[in-house]
Amino acid sequence: MDKLLTVLFIILLFFMPIILKPALTADKTAKVAYDDPCTVWITVEGMDEPLPLEEYVLGVVAGEMPATFQEEALKAQAIAARTYALRSTDNGKKTIAATVSAQVYKNKAERKERWGKEFKRNEQKLREAVEATSNQVIEYEGEMITAMFFSTSNGKTEASQNYSGNPIPYLQSVDSPGEAEVAPEVERRKEMTLTEWNRLIGSTWTADRFKNLQLVRNQTGRVQKAVSDNFEMSGRDMRDALGLPSTDFNIAYDVTNQIVHVTTLGYGHGVGMSQYGAEAFAQKGWTAEQILAHYYTGTLINNFENSESECLKTPPLANNSK
Repeated sequence: MDKLLTVLFIILLFFMPIILKPALTADKTAKVAYDDPCTVWITVEGMDEPLPLEEYVLGVVAGEMPATFQEEALKAQAIAARTYALRSTDNGKKTIAATVSAQVYKNKAERKERWGKEFKRNEQKLREAVEATSNQVIEYEGEMITAMFFSTSNGKTEASQNYSGNPIPYLQSVDSPGEAEVAPEVERRKEMTLTEWNRLIGSTWTADRFKNLQLVRNQTGRVQKAVSDNFEMSGRDMRDALGLPSTDFNIAYDVTNQIVHVTTLGYGHGVGMSQYGAEAFAQKGWTAEQILAHYYTGTLINNFENSESECLKTPPLANNSK
């Protein structure tokens, strides 16, 4: 019996390094990757550990677009998301929100819950779109842009100066046709009582005030400001106050029942790339490059280069996707 135990012990000693090697190698690889100055890590608010840039982009594409979208639309979203993340975090130095205040990020567990039995297929499809665009960013005159995007347009995108007052050359209004054919909903309706309206707007309205209401629209068809008796509010502020999908809205007041009816077109701020517009173009055969060039005027797609001095000394390591 003692001889048998001795033999088993010797065999165990022989195989122990083989058993431990994968775990040790994995730990070492993780440490090297984290310490690699050429790898950009994105810190998402509410998450304990930072993520490699490309893994973060995968989670954003999953959070921002349906997995059923065309490959070229998904690729366009991946490039826009990567650009937005790098610019807004200063190449990973700052944190980024996981919500619409920045761009929506879904972690692996959330993706599994959302997709269920389709998880493996969808994960592979989105990963391929991200990997196909690895390291690609959108630039204007040699600098990464603020790659704003939104869900659905009213047929045109919004110009940045109408939204924020700041004219940005690459965020100008362009046509976005075909969205009604691909988006589940372009026109939305909402109604509220007069009491609720007054509470949300913060002032007292009467039938006469509704009768004299003027919605001043800009060249994209969105409401720039609303004006009535002793009242003026920007379309953007009114959208926020009333919780409307977009700033392209119409307002009607039912005097008899004291109900306010609001109809809107599109969903989101309207600036930059329309996601359902990208899908409409992709279904027509447009490439991701063509889609992005259309929505971001005068831009080019280039490979991101980490400016860290240590990284510049080791160019073979500069590809964050490897």
